Amino acid sequence: MAFPATIVILPLGTLFILSGLIVNVIQVVVYVLFRPISRYYYKKINKVLTEVLWLELVWLVDWWAGVKIELYADSENFEIFGKENALLICNHRSDIDWLIGWVLAQRVGCLGSTVAIMKKEVKYLPVLGWSMWFADFLFLERNWAKDEQTLKSGFKQQVRNPVPFWLALFVEGTRFTKSKLIAAQEFATSRGMPIPRNVLVPRTKGFVTAVTQTRTFIPVIYDCTFMVSKSEPSPTMLKIFKGIPSTVKVQVKRHKMEELPETADGIAQWCKDIFIAKDALLEKYNTTDIFSELELQETRRPKSSIMVMLSWSCLLGFLLYEFFKWSSLLSTWQGILFTVLFLVIVSVIMEMLIQSSQSESSKPANLPIQDPIKQRLLQT
Repeated sequence: MAFPATIVILPLGTLFILSGLIVNVIQVVVYVLFRPISRYYYKKINKVLTEVLWLELVWLVDWWAGVKIELYADSENFEIFGKENALLICNHRSDIDWLIGWVLAQRVGCLGSTVAIMKKEVKYLPVLGWSMWFADFLFLERNWAKDEQTLKSGFKQQVRNPVPFWLALFVEGTRFTKSKLIAAQEFATSRGMPIPRNVLVPRTKGFVTAVTQTRTFIPVIYDCTFMVSKSEPSPTMLKIFKGIPSTVKVQVKRHKMEELPETADGIAQWCKDIFIAKDALLEKYNTTDIFSELELQETRRPKSSIMVMLSWSCLLGFLLYEFFKWSSLLSTWQGILFTVLFLVIVSVIMEMLIQSSQSESSKPANLPIQDPIKQRLLQT
């Protein structure tokens, strides 16, 4: 059942922003008091704080929108998911791939210790971006001269992580869209590479750096392939808020880090080969409806996100009731104006969060491709 977006976003946005600001303030205090003394205890405490916030978004996916996640993996490997450090390499298929990853991380017990490599702009997003910064996410400027050092220093911070963690890397560097696919196909054609149909050409510099800098303390790579069910709409943050369900298929293959080549060129080629295999997997699904030959694993939705939402709702509801009762805020024009202004700020922040997650394919303006050569590339 779909709900009008405004009716949902305003109350849920108020809950998320107020609870997030509380968490952010606590994170500041913990950062100042504990991080200089002990990174071990800082990460332990921050893991709990980030989970208390991020579980609100997990609740949106799991229980509000009812997004179904089908996880395909080897049973033996599935048993140790979340119990070991892992580097995740993923294709970037939808606007909320990062959130699907959070849902899976929560189901195997490592949500609060999940780290990802993101574009720099994300860390400035109120509440969510700030929480990612405290969680030691790595933020890139898409300038390799600067990003290489950022990655190396960021990876060093993960060496003494007290709990098993996932380090996620979207190797394509951007989300999959038709226009970006055409650019990738043109690039592949000019370099004599296999022409992709369902993925983009991976940008291997970051992956090579990640492998060379982390292979001493990250023993495995999880090769994750995302695909949205063909019969259902691709999920977006706006659709999630509206309560529109969808099905996302995820295949995870586990590779031991020691199996990778030692040279930079060898590591880069290994990554390219992985994406060629991803492309073949997705093409097979498009033509046969068979997504994976691995076993479909049962991953139940934990109720912890429901408990977090209920706890925040009760706490903030009580505090707001007492505040309005004490201040008589709604009894004056100034108070009413202040309340309206606050709700406007909530709406603006939530719009920023939604817009930041959108790819160009999710936005209304989409011009048709006129170049016949480019059209032919899409059909090859």
